[in-house]
Amino acid sequence: MSAPPGLPADWPNRRASREAQAAGHRFHLQDAGEGPAALLLHGAGGASHSWRWALPALSRTHRTLAPDLPGHGFTRTGPFARLGLVPMAGDLATLLAAEGAAPELIVGHSAGGALALQLALTLPVPPARLVLVNPALADFPGLAGLVFPLVAKGLAFNPLTAPIVARMATPGAARRVIEGTGSVIPADQLRHYGRLFANRAHVSGTLRMMASWSLAPLRRRLGEVACEVTILAGANDLAVPPSVASDLAGSLPRAEARLLPGLGHLLHEEDPEALARHLP
Repeated sequence: MSAPPGLPADWPNRRASREAQAAGHRFHLQDAGEGPAALLLHGAGGASHSWRWALPALSRTHRTLAPDLPGHGFTRTGPFARLGLVPMAGDLATLLAAEGAAPELIVGHSAGGALALQLALTLPVPPARLVLVNPALADFPGLAGLVFPLVAKGLAFNPLTAPIVARMATPGAARRVIEGTGSVIPADQLRHYGRLFANRAHVSGTLRMMASWSLAPLRRRLGEVACEVTILAGANDLAVPPSVASDLAGSLPRAEARLLPGLGHLLHEEDPEALARHLP
C-alpha cells in the first residue's frame, strides 16, 4: 500500500511509509530493513518522526517497524474504546501478526515504554529485549492523579477542544512544549511537531488516549515481564522524573536503569547516538 493521505513530502523516512489495515485502524507504518524484527513505539503526542534516526540505524540489522499509534499522526483510528493501554497493545499485536513480525526487540519512548511492557505481556512470543526511553510509568502526584484523567476525558469528549488547541499550535508554542520537557531538538524536528499539534485529529486522538490510559493493572504485573529490559533516563527530563527509571528497574526481574547526563525527555532526538549505543 502507498503512504497515507496528507503525509508531508519531507516527513522523516517517508520512503519507508505505507498504510496497513489491522484491528479496525488504518495504520501509518514505516517498515525498513531485513532480519529479526524490531518495533519502535513513540510517546503520547508524537508520531513516527520521533524515530527519524533510530529507524535507519536499526534497519541495518533488523526489519524495523515504526507505526503511528492509534489516534496519532497519520494513523486513521478505529473505535474510541481501543485507545486504552491494554486494547492498544492488543491492536498492535494484531498488526504485528498481520505483518508476519514477531519482534525480538521493542523500543518504547515515554507512554510507548508502558506500551512496550504491556506488549511483552500480550504477544504470543514475547520479545527477548526491551529498551525503554524515559518510560512514563508513574501517575501524576497527589490530587492531579485523580483530577487530570477526568479533565482529559472531558476535553476529549468536547468537540471544540481539538479545533481550539490546533489553532493555538504556532511554531513558538511547539517549541515551548518541547523545551518544557527538558529537551532541545533540531528546528526541522520542531516543525514536524508543530504540524502534529496543528492537526485536529491528532490532538483529539492524543487526548482520548490520555483519557483512556490506566497504568495500575500493568504495574501489578511487572514481575511477569521476563525479558531483558534496559531503561534509559535523561537526567534533565522535566516530564518523567529520572527516579521513575530506577523505581521501575527494581520492579522488573531482569532490568537495568542507566542515567544519561545532559539529556531530557526526548533524548533519542537530542542525541541519537546516545540511544544507538544501547541498541544491537
